[in-house]
Amino acid sequence: MSLDACAAADPPVTARQLGALMHARRTVLPKRLGAPGPDRAEFEQILGAAASAPDHGGLVPWRFVVVPPSQRERLAEVFAEALMQRDAAATPEQLGQAREKAFRAPLLMFAVARMGPGNEEIPATERILSAGCAIQNMLLTATALGYGSALTTGKALQSNELRQLFALSRHDEPLCFISVGSVMAHKAGPERPTLGCYVSELGCAPQLPPCD
Repeated sequence: MSLDACAAADPPVTARQLGALMHARRTVLPKRLGAPGPDRAEFEQILGAAASAPDHGGLVPWRFVVVPPSQRERLAEVFAEALMQRDAAATPEQLGQAREKAFRAPLLMFAVARMGPGNEEIPATERILSAGCAIQNMLLTATALGYGSALTTGKALQSNELRQLFALSRHDEPLCFISVGSVMAHKAGPERPTLGCYVSELGCAPQLPPCD
């Protein structure tokens, strides 16, 4: 049976189900993500979800680089080198902690925004927004498949060594690492902000309360 036929046979997702999925998504720190990770079919489903992100001009202004186990050591050394450049007095323990971050989570990807060259009429903000939508689609798909996920950044993203490792051009903007795996330990997340924290109406005096 074709994939299209399988999709047609599935019942439509209700608004309630979609809402439950979106509210179920929580950031799970990479240190709490373990095996098993997504299998090949699930992996392709997660990545395929990115393709439905809004993309003005069809630029596909994002790409994802998978970091397989065989390449984690190279990434670990980049993390350590970036720390040494920021802090020459970093201790062996601190360098070890920096290296260890490369080995967390069974699935690790690096997200990059493609800022050009291309249709210059489409501003950088739209490209970044498109990349964010693509990433959120992937996180929601991972959640639907039963996996935890997280986005992580850090000062190492701006290091020359990291740009060289991932062969970034001068038009590429590193965004974050995406980690996906099975949740080894659950931890309650922060409360969701209420609508009043981020919604106002044009023409009315804003009365948004402070949101911590």
